[in-house]
Amino acid sequence: MNIFLNIIFIIIGYLVGSIPFALVIGEKFYNTDVRKAGSGNLGGTNTGRVLGKKAGLIVMVLDALKAFILVMLAMLLNHYLSLHINPYLIGLACVIGHCYPIFANFKGGKGVACAAGFILALNPLLLIIALILLLINLRLHHIMSLAVIITVFILVLICFMFDYFDNCKYIVLILFVFLTYKHKDNIKRIINGSENKVTWI
Repeated sequence: MNIFLNIIFIIIGYLVGSIPFALVIGEKFYNTDVRKAGSGNLGGTNTGRVLGKKAGLIVMVLDALKAFILVMLAMLLNHYLSLHINPYLIGLACVIGHCYPIFANFKGGKGVACAAGFILALNPLLLIIALILLLINLRLHHIMSLAVIITVFILVLICFMFDYFDNCKYIVLILFVFLTYKHKDNIKRIINGSENKVTWI
């Protein structure tokens, strides 16, 4: 493995992950800083809550594409040029960049959409399963944070039960731990019954 090349790509992954699409779209097209409304997070859920469904979905897609494009690029370079870049580290760096963006004072989103793009690059079928589970949980609870935690937990179980998802299981486990940590305040609000519900999805 080329350590220097991997370090460069990890830095690129973090920087790309740090692009705050919620902030850019809010300020450029809606003259609104989404950090000053709703939950204050730079993610698709809060963007949708503050600016509407269209803006929320656009931010989710753009955030997912950050990780998807980088991980796919790494895998393609490995395949055609044998560069031995670690796509897992790049994907994780992108998710971390999204959550702690250098371009937005290290206060970003919760990493859900970015993690989804990461999973899409590794195994599209797993993302389809995740989206179905997420929508079911949203319909049942209307609480995004709860739906995310339950969905990713089930994904961990699926990955460790079926060999087809072997390439994802440890990454999904890491993402579960990380995303649960990022939602710790949401978990407290869920317990005391004060967590915001999603009405725009």
